[in-house]
Amino acid sequence: MKQNPSRRAGKRAARRALPRPALLAAAAAALCVLLLAVSFLAPRRPDTLPGQVQQAMPSWVRQELLTPNEYSRPQIPLEAVNAVVIHYVGNPGTSAEANRSYFEGLAVSGETYASSNFIIGLDGEIIECVPVDEVAYCSSDRNGDTVSIEVCHPDETGQFTAASMSSLVRLTAWLCEAFGLDPETGVIRHYDVTGKECPLYYVEHPEAWDAFRADVALAMEEDAQ
Repeated sequence: MKQNPSRRAGKRAARRALPRPALLAAAAAALCVLLLAVSFLAPRRPDTLPGQVQQAMPSWVRQELLTPNEYSRPQIPLEAVNAVVIHYVGNPGTSAEANRSYFEGLAVSGETYASSNFIIGLDGEIIECVPVDEVAYCSSDRNGDTVSIEVCHPDETGQFTAASMSSLVRLTAWLCEAFGLDPETGVIRHYDVTGKECPLYYVEHPEAWDAFRADVALAMEEDAQ
């Protein structure tokens, strides 16, 4: 009895088809190639150590490092930076120098543990108190993987001056670039760590906080051009 031509064609196609194990191996190989390509094309965070960033600190940051002591500059190494934490000083009208002096005085008074990597003054001056490769006592449970910025403010509202905000955007953008951080996720408030209303104005006005992070992202884009 003659076979149906379509059945004979089907058998030939079946003989030509790859065995199932070979198909699975080919699919796995294709998936590996795809994943490898994605890993190279996706943006990757630079493997930058805090010590390298400290050595590259720009000249517009005034370095007035605290005297090493257990209360405000314990010299505990900071191995990685996963976020920049923004604070307000909470003492209206005080200067960056006055707040630095308070941190320095803790070495003698020992009344508490407190410090910050940076303080930004009312006129926009930026003082570095603790190197970015050392822990500062500023952000509670996140002291071990963040860099902190305290910002002075003229009144009880906690809103920063235009000069302070300009310097804050500049410094935060530089730190984000140096540590490979995304401002959307890598720039946070003290409030986001502990629930404390700090920086006050930018907790009470989340739209101002969002605008600040957008300004940081824009500054980073402009620096990259």
